[in-house]
Amino acid sequence: MADLITVEDPDDPRLHDYTGLTDVELRRKREPAEGLFIAEGEKVIRRAKDAGYEMRSMLLSAKWVDVMRDVIDELPAPVYAASPELAEQVTGYHVHRGALASMQRKPLPTAAELLQTARRVVVMESVNDHTNIGAIFRSAAALGMDAVLLSPDCADPLYRRSVKVSMGAVFSVPYARLDTWPKGLESVREAGFTLLALTPDAKARTLDEAAPHTMDRVALMLGAEGDGLSTQALVAADEWVRIPMAHGVDSLNVGAAAAVAFYAVATGRPRA
Repeated sequence: MADLITVEDPDDPRLHDYTGLTDVELRRKREPAEGLFIAEGEKVIRRAKDAGYEMRSMLLSAKWVDVMRDVIDELPAPVYAASPELAEQVTGYHVHRGALASMQRKPLPTAAELLQTARRVVVMESVNDHTNIGAIFRSAAALGMDAVLLSPDCADPLYRRSVKVSMGAVFSVPYARLDTWPKGLESVREAGFTLLALTPDAKARTLDEAAPHTMDRVALMLGAEGDGLSTQALVAADEWVRIPMAHGVDSLNVGAAAAVAFYAVATGRPRA
């Protein structure tokens, strides 16, 4: 059973994991280097725990202690109780959900390991917006995608904002990073996948025409908001596909486009 420790000093060194949560550059460098990530909110914390992530500590406001009592009693990690005002001083923002947990990262699988058993894969290039990363993972989990592959410069799926937006779906969809880009796409093709590049370009076939749900193995490629897939990625693809647009709209936000495309890719597949 964990001890409940009341903290009253925002500079308490035991709260080091929670400092500077609003500084994106700091967290991008610090969290992977120190092997941690932050889970925010009761549901996300529970999902991280259920996914097998080891808890380093929790930081709770008083009213959340009873809500999280079963987790506190089950785990040996220290639990720090703090006022909302002190939590805000530590983290740099108002902790609306009143519960934070510092979790230990797991070693990432390799792309080759994921490709052995997957049939429907998401490939992201240069997606650096954490909200989009979280939204794409949530849709991937909900719509039956098996795995996610990230280009080397994609944002961290375990960054606090990504985890929060995904509602913990980043814990349920396995992911890996491709070591090189776009050369790493060759390993995806060699594993038997058809590389489909999602683009609004008029030369692309519509998803209905391409019928990806009939293909044996599909890797759907998504680019960053605004820029889309790079020329190199488009050249590396086996086929370009698009979502037909109406009313003069030229494209969708990448998170919304991903959800539509995932449905088209997974339609007709057996559901778990």
